[in-house]
Amino acid sequence: MLLRISLLVLFAAPVARAADWPQWRGPNRDGYSGDKNLNAKWPADGPKLLYSLTMPEDVGTGYGSPAVVGDKFYIIGADGSKQTAKEFLTCLSTKDGKRIWQKPLNSSPGKYNDGWGGGPRSTPTVDGGFIYALGATGDLVCFTEKGDEKWRKNLVSDFGGGIPTWGYSESVLIDGDNLVCTPGGKGGIIALNKTTGATVWQCKEVTDGAGYSSIMIATVGGVKQYVQQTMAHGVGIRAKDGKKLWEVGDIKRKVAVIPSPVLKGDIVFFTAGYGAGCEGYKLEADGKDGTKATKLYSNSNITNHHGGAIGFDKYVFGHSDGNGEWNCLDIESGDIVWKNKIVGKGSVSAADGYFYCYSEGSGNLARVKITEKGLEEAGKFTIPKTSTLRPKQGKVWAHPVIANGKLFLRDYDLLFVYDLLGPRS
Repeated sequence: MLLRISLLVLFAAPVARAADWPQWRGPNRDGYSGDKNLNAKWPADGPKLLYSLTMPEDVGTGYGSPAVVGDKFYIIGADGSKQTAKEFLTCLSTKDGKRIWQKPLNSSPGKYNDGWGGGPRSTPTVDGGFIYALGATGDLVCFTEKGDEKWRKNLVSDFGGGIPTWGYSESVLIDGDNLVCTPGGKGGIIALNKTTGATVWQCKEVTDGAGYSSIMIATVGGVKQYVQQTMAHGVGIRAKDGKKLWEVGDIKRKVAVIPSPVLKGDIVFFTAGYGAGCEGYKLEADGKDGTKATKLYSNSNITNHHGGAIGFDKYVFGHSDGNGEWNCLDIESGDIVWKNKIVGKGSVSAADGYFYCYSEGSGNLARVKITEKGLEEAGKFTIPKTSTLRPKQGKVWAHPVIANGKLFLRDYDLLFVYDLLGPRS
């Protein structure tokens, strides 16, 4: 009888579904994890800490998040906090964090402002047994899953790009056979063959400096396009040939333009910090193979500096420097629906019905349930310690990663990995 009851309980419990996080902001680059049936009830002090990587040689210095595929994760780091630090890509075991291999990016000489801390800023992209890594001075390297170098390019010397003030921070996009990224300036936006590194097309119609944003994919009226935020505009580039389809820019982008675009249905939402604010546009077909962007609004309701915004239902959610709160906006009107100070300013990711808000100042993480009426806290904790190598101007800027039942939280040279499965409640 006891056996029968146990079996009934076993088969009645939801089975966790694990999912990889192979690139910047997850499988679809929108901040959402594919993990399902994670533990809904956390202990008071948060989920179980599985292991910590706290030695500089473990993950190195940097602000990028890890990419997680199967039983391995990949992270870009450097051997110090100065811009002269040597950058590398490290492959580690998700089980215990032990290093499998570490390979140099051999970063090219270049100057960028390292007052916020040297080291790479991007997240690796994993696709089809290859790992693509972009260093702060524009070295773009393709590695095999065994760590062998397959090809390399430099966004400055090979394509005429210009290093942004704080170094290249984009996480490159793999779309089909192509790799797409933003050298900026005279380098525009490029598509390379992901296997060979050969140039497929180079869009020189976009001459803005490269910001710190990463490209998203949209399809409008059957036309696939790459949506990017430069230092001056939001742009749409036709995927098949690199033609610029549209360009917008009512908000005054300046200093650093960081968040990736948010796409919901036929609406694209842009936001940036330093007083820029946000703007929304409706994307529609415009003749054969064309797209037009019609302005819906521009305002300061989300003025997002670093942590990005995330879409859900007909809303967009993110921290705003304007009021120092986490704001929920109607993505069609741009109006604030509600606001909350659940944790300090930071980044956000989502998994299994919850949002994970990670404070850049304290390392606090709050898990919340979000609806159109507000949010409900469902757990909060603080990482065990914050980096002592990171210059004081820098913050906890790596976004949370939720993959295969684990939560990965980075602070510069530190990485903490938590169990999101745990005992079922």
